[in-house]
Amino acid sequence: MEVEVKLRLLDAANHSRLKEILSPFHLKKLNQKNVFFDSANGILASQRAVLRLRSYSNNNNEITRCVLSLKAKSVLNNGVSRVEEDEEEIEPLTGEQCVEEASKLGLTESRIIKRCKDEFGIDEGNGFRVFSFGVSYEVECENDDPEKVKRELEGFLKENGIDYKYSEMSKFAIFRAGKLP
Repeated sequence: MEVEVKLRLLDAANHSRLKEILSPFHLKKLNQKNVFFDSANGILASQRAVLRLRSYSNNNNEITRCVLSLKAKSVLNNGVSRVEEDEEEIEPLTGEQCVEEASKLGLTESRIIKRCKDEFGIDEGNGFRVFSFGVSYEVECENDDPEKVKRELEGFLKENGIDYKYSEMSKFAIFRAGKLP
């Protein structure tokens, strides 16, 4: 079970302000891209699940790592998310190909893809498609004591004049809705 505090920054200006405040503590830039998949008829979403491919790239924009994640039974309440999560690394080239052509995801040798087929009923007839929409900014912090972390983060953001609100929808739900909250 993954437990995270999720606070949504209201806009790019607040994101820039936070980056500026945190810049003295910056150790390493981590370039990542998240792509979400479901069947065309929304089989995963209808069962409160989401399939995400996260790719990490170096400063030359070359993908160095890909992680496939299946998240299920998500509950998001007052800025705290609780979700079952299963992760698996896949080859970076395979990940790139699946983003370019979502139907290739169903052909990937993967424990998680097998789960999508076996547990959720995704098959060739209702294969995968990519969901992407917009840009949003979130502060996320995974921790075993989310209420304490949430209080500390809220105090820090308020003290520094950074506007935020509790995340009310998962990123995937936002993409499926086709509009930012």
